[in-house]
Amino acid sequence: MVAWCWLDIYCVLSSYYVMRPIRDQAGVAGGVQNLQWLFTGTLVVMLLLNIPFAYLVKLLPRQRFVAITYHFFAANILLFGALFHAADPAQAVWVGRAFFIWASVFNLFVVSMFWQLNVDVFGPEQGKRLFGLIAVGATLGAMSGSFITAALARHVPPLGLLVIAAALLEIAVFAAGRLSRLAAAAEPPRAAQEAQAPIGGGVLSGITHVVRSPYLLNLGIFLLLFSITSTFLYFQQAAAVGGAFKDRAAQTQFFATVDLLVNCLALVVQLFLSARIVMMLGVALTLAVLPALTIVGFGAIALVPTLVAVAAFQVIRRAADYAVARPARELLYTVTAREDRYKAKSVIDTVIYRGGDQVGAWSLALLRGAGLGAAQVSVAAIPLAALWLVNALWLGRRQEQLADRQAGA
Repeated sequence: MVAWCWLDIYCVLSSYYVMRPIRDQAGVAGGVQNLQWLFTGTLVVMLLLNIPFAYLVKLLPRQRFVAITYHFFAANILLFGALFHAADPAQAVWVGRAFFIWASVFNLFVVSMFWQLNVDVFGPEQGKRLFGLIAVGATLGAMSGSFITAALARHVPPLGLLVIAAALLEIAVFAAGRLSRLAAAAEPPRAAQEAQAPIGGGVLSGITHVVRSPYLLNLGIFLLLFSITSTFLYFQQAAAVGGAFKDRAAQTQFFATVDLLVNCLALVVQLFLSARIVMMLGVALTLAVLPALTIVGFGAIALVPTLVAVAAFQVIRRAADYAVARPARELLYTVTAREDRYKAKSVIDTVIYRGGDQVGAWSLALLRGAGLGAAQVSVAAIPLAALWLVNALWLGRRQEQLADRQAGA
């Protein structure tokens, strides 16, 4: 099953990272000062898509709603490829803005769906051993996608790159189907029957369960603070790149190179350290690693607000997220109800995450409107990271308590 997990997430992340530099360049081309509007559009689209997704989860078995969602996004990739190909320079700016919104939605939906399936298949103890290993497939996929775009960006138009991205996503559909069938076959008959049945529940239960459950609510706060601080850093990088590079292809190539460095570092940590870190430190301290790094990183930018400092912090932070924080964060869902693994997780991973983008984007616009530079913005982010650190420790300890209770049941 781990091999099919690898193929699934490898193709999903390859597809996204082929598109990510195109998305980032489109954001810069549309004006860094307009990025907060693109983040607003992303949140609106995310809210709209969660309703039909919850309806699919309610009515269909997991294998079918996963396949339908992947096919939908693959068709959208091809549509944007055609629009980029047909657009004149003036139209390309607006196509790029729409693509920025869509790619930001795509990333969270398809990656969240992959982990929804994994936390439904593996238990807490299995997750500690395997999630870091499974994440290696994500990193290899991200590296492949970054390499493809870095190598071809100056020679292949967006249409060609997006056709590659769509083909990779279709392979992921096949892998997800195989994983779902194998997981059901490995379960006892009653559990297998439950896994193949529609999950049911209400269309809005993903939202209501988050509001009513202190555990899920704090998980949402974790993602919210992560997203706000990520947006602060993303905007600082976009502004620095826009000032340093005027050529659009050079900007795309720079973003792809940063992505490649992130994933090379993440791969090394995943191969040799991820599982050991979780097993040695426990979930709570492992979750605390990324907030602690964020405090240090923003402190460094406050002292040295340069493109090199921003890029170095971006590489280290994102690598730590992929290799350490993400596997630990997914463990948090292994102790939740099955309905919450799909519906509440989807709301948290998409709507709340993009809500954090909104808070971060508009807060940064206000701070810059008040005349604050990169150093002062970094100082403002440090208290948020400290609050995030406290939240991470509480969540990790609560997960360990619930996992122990399940094991003793």
